[in-house]
Amino acid sequence: SSQIYPIHLPRETRTRRALLICNIEFEHLSRRHGAEVDVEGMMKLLEGLGYVVDVHRNLTSQGMATVMKDFANRKEHWTSDSTFLVFMSHGVRAGLCGTKSKGETTDILSVDTIYEKFNNKCCRALLGKPKVVIIQSCRGGKVGSVMVSDSADPAMPTPSSAHAIPEGLEDDAICEVHLESDFGTLHSSTPDTVSWRSSVTGSLFIQHLIEQFRNHACNSDLQEIFRKVQHSFGKFPRQLPSQERTTMLRKFYLFPGH
Repeated sequence: SSQIYPIHLPRETRTRRALLICNIEFEHLSRRHGAEVDVEGMMKLLEGLGYVVDVHRNLTSQGMATVMKDFANRKEHWTSDSTFLVFMSHGVRAGLCGTKSKGETTDILSVDTIYEKFNNKCCRALLGKPKVVIIQSCRGGKVGSVMVSDSADPAMPTPSSAHAIPEGLEDDAICEVHLESDFGTLHSSTPDTVSWRSSVTGSLFIQHLIEQFRNHACNSDLQEIFRKVQHSFGKFPRQLPSQERTTMLRKFYLFPGH
């Protein structure tokens, strides 16, 4: 179907790879107790989904950028159908904290860097293939809940006019593609809010995500699994995972036809 991402190669010959970066120890910030549980859980999940996982721990923002660049250049992506990019660290509104971070402005990896390293200009091997981004980090210091009361419905926004190419225009491009496409992104929380982690069992978000993938990857597409992860936080109003910057053009089934 044209609405589903194709998986051309059989499992025996395709070379799915995933990247997992987890910062646990920091020079100036607190240790992320329980994060190793998250690493082990995600490794088992991704390996079960058919990915060879490249794991890196305790990197500066520059180290994370270098690892991403090297991973984007891996030849295995040419014979793969997708990738997972998993990031776990302390975080602020601006991005992910490197191991030398002292706060809001020092040693911070902008989330934009992830998309820059794996967009269709810099990572041609993954052109047209799903790139699943999972980010476990705080995005600020606010608690993600609020007390509400009944109120009037907000006014509906005015729909914008559809973009159209003027008649009579042509271009000389050999092949024009979107600069950034086929990303599916799930953050552990909404902007400006904290994410919660147990020192014993790991992050709530990673626990819920692993559970939903294990239960539904066999018959649900990626964004439906994401929605199930979000729904699973219904009784925990302090945190809500957030789908953002998702540019999936088709449905991504990890096991199509099953």
